Amino acid sequence: MMTYIKSKKRLGFLLSLIGLIILLPLFIGIMIAIKLESKGPVFFKQKRVGIHQSHFNILKFRTMRIDTPKDTPTHLLSNPDQYITKTGKFLRKTSLDELPQIINILKGDMAVIGPRPALWNQYDLIEEREKYGANDVLPGLTGWAQINGRDELPIEFKAQLDGEYTKNMSFWMDAKCFVGTILSVVKSSGVVEGGTGTMIKQVASGLENIPTEKNEQ
Repeated sequence: MMTYIKSKKRLGFLLSLIGLIILLPLFIGIMIAIKLESKGPVFFKQKRVGIHQSHFNILKFRTMRIDTPKDTPTHLLSNPDQYITKTGKFLRKTSLDELPQIINILKGDMAVIGPRPALWNQYDLIEEREKYGANDVLPGLTGWAQINGRDELPIEFKAQLDGEYTKNMSFWMDAKCFVGTILSVVKSSGVVEGGTGTMIKQVASGLENIPTEKNEQ
């Protein structure tokens, strides 16, 4: 697996560099739209948990007003819609707000595929992931949990899916996550503003049937 991890990091850097160059016009367009609608910075920085529970600042396009409570997960806000801008709502629905994380990948803070980085104070998720070794790999732009429920997943099942990914990490597992992410974005599936854990029954009944991948040495 170590050989694949090294190859994966090099490939992620190359793909991110190419992606940043290709998507530059889109980056500029989004930045202009954000500035025209609301005051504040274009990018949103937030402390997240990286590999081995280290911390780094994740980058996103700002989708909320600058008076939004900081370091609070969206699903814990009493009425998240009141803080989300019109441009932000579109960016979140299409996941375009995540694009600046290409820079995080270039810096080595993240990988293209991996468990989504938790907020530094999401102790419940961090603790659950520790049970499955999911804190010991680079967090990703997208991952196995994202294509199997995303915001709809309760914490315990999200962590278990992250553990499944960590245990079975391989080129084919990453390819499956990459293709699945594209399909999820097109369908805008699994996005729940102000809520989480709505797929408990579905996940509980289907989790045992999650396919596994052989580790690539």
